[in-house]
Amino acid sequence: MGDAEVAAGLHYNDEFLAEVRAARAGTWLATWENKGVVFDPSTVSLAGLEQSVYVRFSLLALSSIFFLVDPLAALPTFLAVTAGANPGQQRRMAGKASLTALVFLTAFALAGQYIFRMFGITLPAFEIAGGIILLLIGLDMLSAKRSETQETGAETAAAAVKEDAGIVPLGIPMLAGPGAITSVMVLVGQAHGQWKLLAAILAAIFITAAICYLVLGNSARVAHVLGDTGIRILVRIMGLLLVALAVQYFVNGMVDLGLVTRPAI
Repeated sequence: MGDAEVAAGLHYNDEFLAEVRAARAGTWLATWENKGVVFDPSTVSLAGLEQSVYVRFSLLALSSIFFLVDPLAALPTFLAVTAGANPGQQRRMAGKASLTALVFLTAFALAGQYIFRMFGITLPAFEIAGGIILLLIGLDMLSAKRSETQETGAETAAAAVKEDAGIVPLGIPMLAGPGAITSVMVLVGQAHGQWKLLAAILAAIFITAAICYLVLGNSARVAHVLGDTGIRILVRIMGLLLVALAVQYFVNGMVDLGLVTRPAI
């Protein structure tokens, strides 16, 4: 059936005809019924989603922030710090640590552009520096251990004797450490002020903080289900992906400086 037949048979206006043409181009499908829009999920193309800048950036933001916050690797330290606490106290401390990480990372996401301007830092410089930091953290994760950029033995020991370690060192720097801050700053620089991409970064921070609360708030149960071996395997997998992400950050910085050409995908 041609466009003219569709328009004549259903007595719809040119706006509907434009929607049909867009659908046939593989971009969108909507039918106007009683002045409402009905979405047809069968027309969603997986290839189209993969090519969507917004979807790809959202996945990049979520994966990079989550891998760097890494609540699973923080689980043993959290259990040591909260030893002797009842489940309610553990959940309250987990909530305080997660909220601290949420507020801290959100602040850097919102102020990222101003920090770049204040110190005269360019995005390529931050990408290269961030790539190096992420690489060091990822290499430690491949060994199934926490990087000292996230927490040190002295900080863990100090936290164990504190009555309330939810903000420091659990929230900062155990969850919202230099690696997570660097990743947020790089993502903000890559967003170039586009509100949709900034919203994706903020959503990734919120989702990561929520997962932190669920994992740490149920730390004993999660540790029992996964076991030490399961946690080490997951940490190593995330470390491998983080190393690849670090190299990509470094390459992006070199490309933006014009030192190398962008490889064909």
